[in-house]
Amino acid sequence: MTGSPVRFARSGWPWRSLAFVVSSVAVSSIAWLAVLPLLLFPPLLLLVGIPIGALERHRLGLMEPRAVPDPHAPAPVNGWAWVRLRVTESATWRELGYCACLLTVLALLDLAALLVLFVGLLLLTLPLLLALGAEAHVQVGTWTVETFGQACAVAGLAGAPATIVTLYGISVLAGAQAAFTRWLLAPNGTEMHRQVEELAQSRSRLVNAFDAERRRIERDLHDGAQQHLVLLTMKLGLAERHLAEADERVGDLVREAHEQARLALTTLRDQIRGIHPQVLTDLGLTEAVRELAERCPLPVEVDLDVPGRLPPGIESTAYFVVSECLTNAIRHAAATRIQISGRLAEQRLALTIVDDGTGGAEPSGGTGLRGLADRVAVVSGRLEIISPPGGPTTVRIDLPCLYA
Repeated sequence: MTGSPVRFARSGWPWRSLAFVVSSVAVSSIAWLAVLPLLLFPPLLLLVGIPIGALERHRLGLMEPRAVPDPHAPAPVNGWAWVRLRVTESATWRELGYCACLLTVLALLDLAALLVLFVGLLLLTLPLLLALGAEAHVQVGTWTVETFGQACAVAGLAGAPATIVTLYGISVLAGAQAAFTRWLLAPNGTEMHRQVEELAQSRSRLVNAFDAERRRIERDLHDGAQQHLVLLTMKLGLAERHLAEADERVGDLVREAHEQARLALTTLRDQIRGIHPQVLTDLGLTEAVRELAERCPLPVEVDLDVPGRLPPGIESTAYFVVSECLTNAIRHAAATRIQISGRLAEQRLALTIVDDGTGGAEPSGGTGLRGLADRVAVVSGRLEIISPPGGPTTVRIDLPCLYA
């Protein structure tokens, strides 16, 4: 709001402020129409601030881009449970207090500011009014304006300064009212902490749902498609044996079909293992990582000190981080040796994967590291990647292991 009047008028601030004050008067008028009938039902007045608070949080967008979250806890859509919860929340009482201020003090201040602005604009447009045929004698306080020249003088000496000063004042008033509104209607520290906990719990439920769905797909593949392929492979093997002597060409075709079925079965088993390995479910993270190391074509040194079982989501996240790091080291880093180490201390799992490859790994490089960072963040963990050009590449993750 500093600078020349021209720069001030050309900025968006005075017009947003004016819109905020005008809409405040409109909301106050509508709120009065809604509150007056409720005077016959005093208990309902306790809840009148809730819809007004929601409207005011939305209306703050006129003054600042930051959205104001709802401070209320989730509740049933209707019924007495909703009423009981809302009455016990401090946000409801803050909204009620704000509603009382909006209908009294704030309404009077906004109306007074708009009235002063109207007078200033009236003085500023006085020459135009006389030119359009207004009365020849216009009384402005103790002055009597009779000519067009006198009207121009009043507009320049009183109308323009009054309008500019009033716009500055309305901007100050709107800014102060917006700050007051945010102070009362925005979530306080306790409510923000509750919302963060609810978000974390929702995210955890989402991760668990994804894991459950992934295991369902694995079970369906294992019990359905894989069994059919096993049976098909057995049948083709028997057919190959019976037809080998009868018809050499038919025997060759059956032999090729048998090989293709065997390859399809191997591929399907690898896919099932990639979805969620059974060894991870049955034996835990340490054995699952050791199985990864055994199947890796590169030498992998495993040093894990993880006694007992970890939460399923943590085991799954750690396993897939290790699996992705091994894949990246083989496909992209030209590594010749990989080291995996991990410790469980103070309810946190720390894992480190080091390869002696070419380095230069970046999450934005399309190597799957961005997905790893997102997966670790979902369980409130931390991922660190150190990969200078020329190597080595070190990936560290730190995961909380708190049981529900």
